[in-house]
Amino acid sequence: MKESLWTKPFVLLILSNLFLFLSLEMLLPTLPMFAANKGGSDAEIGLIIGLFTFSAVLLRPFVGMASDKFGKKLLLLVGVAICLIGTASYYAAVTITMMLMLRIVHGVGFGISTTLYGTVASDIIPASRRGEGMGFFGTGNAVAISLGPFLGIWLMEEFGFSVLFIVGACILLIAMVCTAFVKGDTKEERAKAQIASATETSFMLRFIEPKALMPSLLGLLVGLSLGGVISFITLFGKETGVQNIGFFFLVLAISEFLIRFISGRIFDSKGRFWVLFPAAISCIVGCIILYMTKSTGTLLLAAVFYGAGFGAIFPGLQAWVIDRVEPQRRGVATATFYNAFDIGIGSGAMLLGLVATWSNYATMYLVSSLFFVIYLVVYFIYEKQLKQAGLAKIVKRS
Repeated sequence: MKESLWTKPFVLLILSNLFLFLSLEMLLPTLPMFAANKGGSDAEIGLIIGLFTFSAVLLRPFVGMASDKFGKKLLLLVGVAICLIGTASYYAAVTITMMLMLRIVHGVGFGISTTLYGTVASDIIPASRRGEGMGFFGTGNAVAISLGPFLGIWLMEEFGFSVLFIVGACILLIAMVCTAFVKGDTKEERAKAQIASATETSFMLRFIEPKALMPSLLGLLVGLSLGGVISFITLFGKETGVQNIGFFFLVLAISEFLIRFISGRIFDSKGRFWVLFPAAISCIVGCIILYMTKSTGTLLLAAVFYGAGFGAIFPGLQAWVIDRVEPQRRGVATATFYNAFDIGIGSGAMLLGLVATWSNYATMYLVSSLFFVIYLVVYFIYEKQLKQAGLAKIVKRS
């Protein structure tokens, strides 16, 4: 019999994660407009967006050690609370400097929260259903991507920025309530983790998990492509004259959500290759279709392929990270993975933005598919070396 997956803590954690990302996605299309209303230049608005990711990336390596000392649940609550304070305080920012400071604070809370959501989820999900469980856990992100921007823009246009920030803070308050009912780690578990951390002689190993580097490298390559796909789709619509560009995000999220009913089970039953390989092919197809897009129908078809590919790859890589490390190293491993992914998104937006400047957005999407080609080459080399190492051990024993 299968171990139970849909427990009360797991459902509450999914909801909490959903509300965190919903609040964040509401601000993605609206915060730049708020900054512009405050007199911010294009460069300053870009800095406001970039500082958020930068502060999250810098903080994540320290989250694992802090959670060993204070507990994952308590630190997760602190992270969500910091996001709440940051979101509620934006309206009080009367200058761009204050917005930049609040953006750093918000990024710190986001870095803490995203690292520990994945870590706590991996503790709750049965090992035999980890691929399936991580897939369903990530549905909150997919739903938030589709609903968040629409909700944020609607609130901004109908009620103004004050209501937007208040609603965002209230959503985060609900996330805190959901998290409060999730069982935290015990003193004995924290003690074991602290002992393991204290006996670690290498300074770097306290911040980076070597066993997570291969999945993280693949996550970096995925992020490089995703950064361009998400950042420039609106400008791509203007360039090509394609209407209803917002539906791209809706179809993308639906495709992400639906594929997780299949990909997680395949990951657990057949192994990671049968998820990570075809999912990358699906993303390549999605990028090529974007390159050829001249109509709304073609745009939505690209969203189907890219959403299915990303929706299978991301939780698959997360599950692979967790499978490779001991329980006490999950916090560091998750931080390693998320940092690589976020660095990929930020770098991809900049690199592919240059490609679009030199050519056009259609060509940029064709170039973005090359990151998945590199992904496949790296992954094949890794699996081949792993297989050869296994055969060598068998020959040596015989």
